Amino acid sequence: SVQEFMTFTSQLIVERSELGSRASVKEQEYLCHVYVRNDGLAGVVIADNEYPQRVCFTLLDKVLDEFSRQVSKMDWPSGSPATISYAALDGYLSKYQVRPALVPRG
Repeated sequence: SVQEFMTFTSQLIVERSELGSRASVKEQEYLCHVYVRNDGLAGVVIADNEYPQRVCFTLLDKVLDEFSRQVSKMDWPSGSPATISYAALDGYLSKYQVRPALVPRG
């Protein structure tokens, strides 16, 4: 499934990334943008090739900063979406989602 692909690919990319690094990795028809902070907290944005890289890393910065303020560092290693509540993620994903623009013809 798509969810399994995203989860597996994200985990693999994070495991292969060094602390304090940012990278964009091509996987199939997607670009996976990863940011691993020096404190070990990491995030991955999977987007198509047309979505701007700068925007992906801005999103990762904001989400990881807010997550680190709201969720105890002790919960990070053992946490999962089932055990950690982080409601702000949906808002960020909605805000950064690319929507088609309506362009008048003529």
